[in-house]
Amino acid sequence: MKAVVHDVYGPPEVMRPAEVEQPLPGKGEVLVRVHAAGVDRGVWHLLEGRPYLVRAGFGLRAPRTRVRGLDLAGRVVAVGPQAGRFRVGDEVYGTGSGSFAEYACAKEDQLAPKPRNLDFEQAAAVPVSACTALKALRDTGGVTAGQSVLVIGASGGVGSYAVQLAKAFGARVTGVCRGSKAELVRSLGADEVIDYTRVDPTDGSRRYDLVLDIAGNRSLTALRRALTPRGTLVIVGGEGGGPWIGGNDRQLRALLLSPFVGHRLRGLLAVARREELDQLTELIEAGSVTPAVGRSYPLDGVPAAVRDLMDGNAAGKLVIRVREEPN
Repeated sequence: MKAVVHDVYGPPEVMRPAEVEQPLPGKGEVLVRVHAAGVDRGVWHLLEGRPYLVRAGFGLRAPRTRVRGLDLAGRVVAVGPQAGRFRVGDEVYGTGSGSFAEYACAKEDQLAPKPRNLDFEQAAAVPVSACTALKALRDTGGVTAGQSVLVIGASGGVGSYAVQLAKAFGARVTGVCRGSKAELVRSLGADEVIDYTRVDPTDGSRRYDLVLDIAGNRSLTALRRALTPRGTLVIVGGEGGGPWIGGNDRQLRALLLSPFVGHRLRGLLAVARREELDQLTELIEAGSVTPAVGRSYPLDGVPAAVRDLMDGNAAGKLVIRVREEPN
């Protein structure tokens, strides 16, 4: 089958198209004919093997898995042992192993039926980012109706869902992004948009019940300035930091500091699960949440997509068109 692979850690340019063996579904898995795949920051970090801590599970000197990609949407073509939720021909979306390829295996509990009102490209933009936003707001952040929510990184994959979900939960939402992406964030339902190149959203002039900092690098001191006295901070990923744990050091320090301050300080690393996907499907089919697909690329355009993500050129979620649909 056709796939995009990398045999060494490095920048997007180390990825290349190749012919590889089609995978076989294992226990509790199905084989999906991938129609579209999403691009998330996890792909970037696994590609580079940074922070170095990720290499403990994915290969110390070289990647154990040559094909990257988690988000996928497509059709089931084979069912493995002890897998009975889906049948051949079912349209599904969720996360799998190596979705930058024509076929990928996925565990049944990480898949759900594709929302009826989405095409495959839109559906592939949902799983990792939307599940992360849902868990950050509802489970970790405990958002409730009437609260004020600040979403830092509102124009990206996770942020674009966080804005919509916070509004669906009845919160008043302020989105933070670059000025060129402000219109997108407004279109997602943000009550207010702050251009971080002109205004510091953490200067303490305004305070929020819940702050989501997505893939940022602001200090805990700065982020706490934006919280009400009993407010909650949820850090979703992070950039910068040292070579070993990278931006995750803020999450660790937040957990250590939280018991000693009035604020609730939390970190989050989420995985798409069936339960979250089913809840998102309900919201999507009800029209409360709509994927913001920023741009789509052909399969051999994976390196360009990852480069655009790394360079901050992405608005919304980037998607790979693995199987071109007929008009």
